[in-house]
Amino acid sequence: MQKLILAFLIFALVACNDKPSSKILSASSGALNNLTVVMPNTMWEGPVGESIREKLAGPINGLPQVEPMFAINQMPDEAFSGFMRKQRTFLKIEQADTAALEIIKDEYARPQTGILVKGPTEEAIINLIKKDSAQIVNTIKETEFTEKVRRISLSLKEDKPLTEAFGITMKFPTAYRYAKEDEDFFWIRKDIPNGDMNITVYEVPYNLIDRDSNTIGSLIKMRDSIGGDNITVSEGMRFITEAAFAPYLSETTIAGRPAYQMNGIWEVKGRYMAGPFVNFTVDDRENDRYLVLEGFVFKPSANKRDNLFELESILRSVKFVDKK
Repeated sequence: MQKLILAFLIFALVACNDKPSSKILSASSGALNNLTVVMPNTMWEGPVGESIREKLAGPINGLPQVEPMFAINQMPDEAFSGFMRKQRTFLKIEQADTAALEIIKDEYARPQTGILVKGPTEEAIINLIKKDSAQIVNTIKETEFTEKVRRISLSLKEDKPLTEAFGITMKFPTAYRYAKEDEDFFWIRKDIPNGDMNITVYEVPYNLIDRDSNTIGSLIKMRDSIGGDNITVSEGMRFITEAAFAPYLSETTIAGRPAYQMNGIWEVKGRYMAGPFVNFTVDDRENDRYLVLEGFVFKPSANKRDNLFELESILRSVKFVDKK
């Protein structure tokens, strides 16, 4: 019997050694939109640190107040140990023979995204940061959007009305309520201290948007017309795009479909009401339409970055399904 047990143990050990090793990782931590930067203090205080602050802590486009893209916590390599290695996102600067950018996943915790920027000289590192800053920002943002949606998913509002009306699903918390459910326009709201957060969903014919040099003008005209008709304000006043500041227009994808992303300021003239918005106009060619998803915030005299981030995370959670 002892020989049989010994043989079984030997077999088990050999079998275990044949399997690839897997680390047991604890959960990552950290506030949303906070980034840990690991590099020597002297380098942080010099040109390399300046380039990082310029590209990652600069102001967000489309906000009425100056707010940084990410809150940065810098530390030297010797401090990046133990609990500090559990941060959900980190950027690490390393000296190496050749310049390279590397993205690593779940190295010290899960989920975790690390970005390594390596170079033989400070000049090489600065050039790499400048060249790949968009990739660095998008990688961090994608991690944070995913984490925000995970947290939202812990307590979801029923989205069946959106599926029936528009053939989509969308993840948003129970703190939101349906303020308006028309056949072709939905308005979803959440009350916050001294303000509110809002989501609108509607569709427009595919030929309504000009895909040329006047695309942004076409998009503004669309949102001012439909938003103005459906967002309730005082009689004679309309919810429109702030005319003094042109929105920022970029291209992105929502649920695998191409989309225009517009970040700007909305206003209600005569009421001194204004705030930031993010608008996605999604190309749904197969259904001969554009699906329009928008989030906007009213929160006077207060920071709005995290509110707008929540709204963008919700809109980016949209998936297309068949109408029930």
